[in-house]
Amino acid sequence: MGNFLKRLQRITPQQLRAFEATARLQSVTKAAQEMHVTQPTVSVQLREMATVIGEPLFETVGRGLRLTQSGEVLQQTVGELTACWQRFETRMAEVQGLVRGRLRIAAVTTAEYFVPDLVGPFARAHPGVDIELAVENRDRVVSRLQQGVDDLTVMMFPPEGLPLWVLPFLDNPLVVIAAAEHPLAGKRIRLARLSSERWLMRESGSGTRMATEQYFSEVGFTAQVAMSLGSNEAIKHAVAAGLGIAVLSQLAVRSSLSKALPQDQSKLITLKVIGFPLKRSWSVVWRREQPLSMAAKRFVSYLQHSFTS
Repeated sequence: MGNFLKRLQRITPQQLRAFEATARLQSVTKAAQEMHVTQPTVSVQLREMATVIGEPLFETVGRGLRLTQSGEVLQQTVGELTACWQRFETRMAEVQGLVRGRLRIAAVTTAEYFVPDLVGPFARAHPGVDIELAVENRDRVVSRLQQGVDDLTVMMFPPEGLPLWVLPFLDNPLVVIAAAEHPLAGKRIRLARLSSERWLMRESGSGTRMATEQYFSEVGFTAQVAMSLGSNEAIKHAVAAGLGIAVLSQLAVRSSLSKALPQDQSKLITLKVIGFPLKRSWSVVWRREQPLSMAAKRFVSYLQHSFTS
């Protein structure tokens, strides 16, 4: 173990940076361009790292690169080292009495409709805080949460099995949407009336789909799922085109809703289905064992005072 640690100490910051960029971009050429060095320089740095570690870090797949198992472990470790250093910088700012540093927030895709407006006022009030916002699908957000990549995460369904603090802060009603010309538009109906409809769903693992399927199971309703789509925008376009109906967050469709107009068949409406809107909430989530930086604490406090009672 001692010899291995000594060998690891021979890895330079430049080599770590070359590895991180290559792993993220899956290309030596793109990594070199980002680092403003030559491609052979990056290749040499990667070779030296692999020699020190004693395992290959990448394998060639077609014309691209893919991390080996050892490379994946190293990528996670580099992420942890980066996060650790960022926490050090933040704490040093705290020691000096400043609210500075970096605040890393991850959010699921549906949250993109309100998170920028959420972050804006906080950023203006704390100009010393560098905010990084990553918007990903739920599976990717959960993976980031498992790895401890971010300070805070915004999502609807926090994963089970992780030690988390969860703070609900904003209502997230889910509604049934249809094309404006739908024959049931304006009528108050039971969910059973929609048993023969073509349902469009988000991809498996999506928080919206999980909430929808959970409710359908509770009331004994079976939806005829015609299509699964990977984004809210794709679902809205498909529904507007008359390909089916769907359940989406009211936040995701709010700007698209309108009354049915004969001359404009591309608009959306909400169907008046008994039991809807489904009452769900957005939560901000963080790891219990990961101390919050001063910037993250301020952001949580901002959410509590601005959105919770």
